[in-house]
Amino acid sequence: MKNDNLISRREFLKRLGLGAAVTTAALTGCAPKNKQAGTTEASAEPDASQMTYRTTPTTGDRVSLLGYGCMRWPLEDAKDRNSPIDQEATNALVDYAIEHGVNYFDTAPVYGRGLSERVTGIALKRHPREKWFIATKLSNMRDFSFAAAEAMYRNSFKELQVEVIDYYLLHSIGGGKGIETFKERFIDNGVMDFLLKEREAGRIRNLGFSFHGDVKTFDYALSLHDQYKWDFVQIQLNYVDWRHAGSRNVNADYLYDELAKRNIPSVIMEPLLGGRLASLNDHLTERLRQLRPESSTASWAFRFAGTPEHILTVLSGMTFQHHLEENLRTYSPLEPCTEEELALLEDTAQRYLKYPMVNCTDCQYCMPCPYGIDIPGIFKHYNKCINEGNVSTSSGDENYRKARRAFLVGYNRSVPKLRQAAHCIGCEECLEHCPQRINIPRQLQKIDAYVEALKQGKELAE
Repeated sequence: MKNDNLISRREFLKRLGLGAAVTTAALTGCAPKNKQAGTTEASAEPDASQMTYRTTPTTGDRVSLLGYGCMRWPLEDAKDRNSPIDQEATNALVDYAIEHGVNYFDTAPVYGRGLSERVTGIALKRHPREKWFIATKLSNMRDFSFAAAEAMYRNSFKELQVEVIDYYLLHSIGGGKGIETFKERFIDNGVMDFLLKEREAGRIRNLGFSFHGDVKTFDYALSLHDQYKWDFVQIQLNYVDWRHAGSRNVNADYLYDELAKRNIPSVIMEPLLGGRLASLNDHLTERLRQLRPESSTASWAFRFAGTPEHILTVLSGMTFQHHLEENLRTYSPLEPCTEEELALLEDTAQRYLKYPMVNCTDCQYCMPCPYGIDIPGIFKHYNKCINEGNVSTSSGDENYRKARRAFLVGYNRSVPKLRQAAHCIGCEECLEHCPQRINIPRQLQKIDAYVEALKQGKELAE
């Protein structure tokens, strides 16, 4: 049955600036001649010569469509979030990425418990400077003073071991008190005047911002384009957020369209919605496989994110080699989404939203919790159980006993008892740091109540 709410390819391509008459083969990065449309070779070695590239309008940079997000480098002990970052494993990932055409690396002072810039700098320094672009951010979320901002800015050069930062961002505008917080962090304290001079001096090559949250702040920042000349903007975009971002975020189609109107390229974060679009439940996964049997659920999301022409690069936090290889295959070259595929993804988004998942992307901005609670770990386990069908809505469910055991055993294995939701006191210190605007204490309380009901075998609350 036809769904009137499905986005048509004509509408999608029109909004992306491609024109309704453009065929799939004519789009940037069309399918290889010897490759059957609609399939991928899941085990084939990525072709280093086929990476899809986009161009930055202001500087002419030729940027790989696949960008490396450096928030989640591999740890020496993968089971321990506090384990040191594995520098040798990181070096190997960076080497493989650069060898296969990736040249955009995105980090921030707050990533990797404050160590990502240093680890990334060490890995990249081993390659010729012309082989890579580095992006980092002014993550002044806690101290808005000019002195703190300048110190953070200068420390990024030291940690990254560079004399020039290719892409510099005001980190995560739109949170806090919206426009008021944006002004306090960057304008009233003289930070923007300083950064504009740094760009003029050539120490910053491209200046932009990353956005989460308040649309009024986004619109206000864009209204300053004539004054600041934004070179790029980083937004959250995936096939769910395209039209269904929810009341606490902004639909990605609006963000993208407003940037495209001004010829400002978009850098994409969260193409997998915190990994959740890579692990859909079996029903949704099977529907995608019917159209592309050999394609993973993750590749669907990455193809969607890479299709619009004004997207500069799509960031992925690739902790493991097989993730990197799969994403390289997806973008070497990009095979843009067809009209039929766009309709299927829109329908998948609508069905996906019927499942009561916590909209956590595991960014860890809420951490560390002053009471030691593993907030992202709790949400990750809860969402995983929903995807696997191990969250029951009633003790009368047919699979209640199986789901109960799977949830409780997995919870204790993945989150130490002293770091579980039961220990949240509702201090709300985490709230202002969450880019997804999740009411974290409320969600933890609901999950804890669910856990207690499972333990006691009581009737589950709605």
